[in-house]
Amino acid sequence: MSELEATPPGASTRPAADAPPPPAPPSRAGEGDDEGLLSVLRDDGSLDPATDPGLPEALLLRAYREIKRLRLLDARMLLLQRQGRVGFYGACTGQEATPIATALALEPTDWIFPALRESVTMLVRGFPLRTYVAQVFGNSGDLLKGRQMPSHMSGRLVNQVSWSSCIGPQIPQAVGAAWAAKLRRDSTVVVGFMGDGATSEPDFHSAMNFAAVFRAPCVMICQNNHWAISVPTERQTASRTIAIKGRAYGVPSARVDGNDVLAVYRAVSEAVARARAGGGPSFIEALTYRVGAHSSSDDPSRYRSQEEVDRWTKRDPLLRLGRHLAARGLMDDAAEAALEAELNAEIAAAVAEVEGMDPPARETLFDDVYAELPWHLRDQRAELLRSPKAPAHGGGR
Repeated sequence: MSELEATPPGASTRPAADAPPPPAPPSRAGEGDDEGLLSVLRDDGSLDPATDPGLPEALLLRAYREIKRLRLLDARMLLLQRQGRVGFYGACTGQEATPIATALALEPTDWIFPALRESVTMLVRGFPLRTYVAQVFGNSGDLLKGRQMPSHMSGRLVNQVSWSSCIGPQIPQAVGAAWAAKLRRDSTVVVGFMGDGATSEPDFHSAMNFAAVFRAPCVMICQNNHWAISVPTERQTASRTIAIKGRAYGVPSARVDGNDVLAVYRAVSEAVARARAGGGPSFIEALTYRVGAHSSSDDPSRYRSQEEVDRWTKRDPLLRLGRHLAARGLMDDAAEAALEAELNAEIAAAVAEVEGMDPPARETLFDDVYAELPWHLRDQRAELLRSPKAPAHGGGR
């Protein structure tokens, strides 16, 4: 009988001597918080001492730098797309706090299964900017050899799986990876991201039920940005909140201000610690807003008002954290200008280096499927290499 068959649903697979401690009692990121809203940062930059996680100054400055870098990088990539230099891009503007705070709360050995707007977690966890930009271009600098769709960045170096353009399939995949970690009896925690629209997909419900029954060490995070492309949240779910959906499956769930770096860091840290200690899954709804378009192919003015966008822009996560840093004497106009110049130079250098790279070598079409290439594919590869190269797009090389 296999280990899975021999283990009752919900029971630990660890031997008795290695049994995990019981789950911690509910906290602000635990049971009962699925209709409230955890926040730390006030609009004036001050903190709520009752919820402040007490982050060190170096980590606060790191979080601000990461948000600023992503804001500038997104602006640059959208400009390149409008100029026809890259094919497609999905910006994270207004939603940066949740993926960045999550990445800062994880260990390097943990895994991330993102949706569209969480690729930045790769950069936060040490993935090289140059290689990240190469994945946007899909050229020979791309570790994925140009095979993936644009804005589907991933990297084994930082334990991040590519998302799928289909809505929701990464959710059961994340739970499955967490279940595998539990069977291996290691300390890995898996984070699975989704948008609010994905919680109306069957994948979400299957994954949540499995995660709860088998106490998988995962943290599922929904970025509720109020729009499933052009469909408002209230048109695709009747639940009072997104977080409350976890209650039906017995998953401790929390609702957090997704534009508040400190609140997200606290909620995710508590959920990750609970999962790592053997306490099972958690579900977090991060309430945020997509300030820009769904993607470079979208025109949001056709389905929402500018007044709504302006209202949410006042709660910009970059501005809120910046006010807090300024109030603590950690950031001023000169430091801000210096940081922006440094980051713009870093991004410009990466783009300049990557854009001049050749397309992926055509023979790489035959790589990474078979350990040993079958004879018929060897013949096809040889025939391809004997053929003249096709002209490059635009008449270039």
